[in-house]
Amino acid sequence: MTTTPQATSLPARVRIGYATGSLATGAFGTVPGLLLLPYLTDTLGIAAGLAGLLVLLPKAWDVVVNPIAGRLSDRTHTRWGARRPYLLGGGFALAVTFALIFAGVFRGGAGAAWVAVTFLLTATAFAFFQVPYVAMPAEMTDGYEERTRMMTWRVALLALAILISGAVAPAVRDAAGGGIAGYRAMGIFVAGLIVLGALGAFFGTRGAPAGREERSEPSLRAQLAVVAGNRPFRVLVACFVVQATGVAAMLAGVQYFADHVLHDPDAVTYLFAGVVAPALLVMPLWRRVGERLGKLRGYVIASLMITVTTLSLGLSSVLPVAAVYALVALLGVGYAGQQLFGLSMLPDCIAYDTMRTGRRQAGVFTGVWTAGETFGLALGPQVFGLMLQLFGYRSSTTGQAAQQSDMAQLGVLLGFTVVPGVIVGLALLFLRRYDLSADQLDGADRKVLTAPAS
Repeated sequence: MTTTPQATSLPARVRIGYATGSLATGAFGTVPGLLLLPYLTDTLGIAAGLAGLLVLLPKAWDVVVNPIAGRLSDRTHTRWGARRPYLLGGGFALAVTFALIFAGVFRGGAGAAWVAVTFLLTATAFAFFQVPYVAMPAEMTDGYEERTRMMTWRVALLALAILISGAVAPAVRDAAGGGIAGYRAMGIFVAGLIVLGALGAFFGTRGAPAGREERSEPSLRAQLAVVAGNRPFRVLVACFVVQATGVAAMLAGVQYFADHVLHDPDAVTYLFAGVVAPALLVMPLWRRVGERLGKLRGYVIASLMITVTTLSLGLSSVLPVAAVYALVALLGVGYAGQQLFGLSMLPDCIAYDTMRTGRRQAGVFTGVWTAGETFGLALGPQVFGLMLQLFGYRSSTTGQAAQQSDMAQLGVLLGFTVVPGVIVGLALLFLRRYDLSADQLDGADRKVLTAPAS
């Protein structure tokens, strides 16, 4: 049986338990974007343009499958609730298929085909984990501020997951000897993180409110019609997806930036630590910014921090290394706020839709949201890969980056800094039409709490 969500605070156990799912989402969101492109270009010998396409297309499939996952989870009825069974099934499938991506069974064209197929399966499994997972907060609480508290925990754990998967995964690869063997070991390590996240989220949310179960829209067209009628959601998802593209382009370039701009392959670990460590420390500060200035203003401030620091990193080739890491730390502060406010505004948009329609359709919105976000995260490496191709980057089959021309190194620098900075900054133009306030949502929450069950 499901229960009506309450506007009062959730137990810390539930907040932390839910947040542990970020170990799975953070690992999948980070490692393919960080290491799959170098794996393809510098180990399997795939040309940079084709490699970027291989990273893009399987995730683009999620534009189709994510809304399906949302619709199915809206209709699911079990003794564990509508969403929690997918945390186990989707999570374990995600772990297995992720390890298969980096199995290194083939090289060259056959290797490219293997990666394409296994990455497609992984993207499908991720959809059936991520969509129900993201839908849960809107059903677990109707408190406007409680959603921010939940997302504070989630983004903090997400930052930790990014640090572990982004900084430790390359170290695991290198400790296992690099090349095919190193990537296999890394794939198994990350699969273990995904399993931990799935189990933590499943057991940690046991007994949490799950909302009333209602029928979802019967088709993708009907889902999109629901989304089209929710302007705050439309503009928020557009901004977040475009920004995900910029962030993913930068993520795809971390290894290349370390190799060809800083000329220190080990710098990948330090770059990730520089981004994530400050993020873990400033989450309470960003939460206070949201309480004082509002989530929208906090989102804009955090995004502008990302833009300014990313553009400043364009001077990395002439800056002292200490200055580069200082800018990276400021980038991490901005990224923490951007994630916190974006993810806490999403359930607000879902609550607003309930106020308009009288129906709970969290799976509809999270299906579209995660489809868009996943597409943005896939498009980013393609953008970076095209920059490499345009500037003449040379691929390798040795497991080590080939010596690059000055032009190729410039392409790495611009693809890692200027291009992502411009993308993240311009995306804020979408938010000019976001007008959802706390007062409006308080009304939505009261309506949800007093509405009769259907």
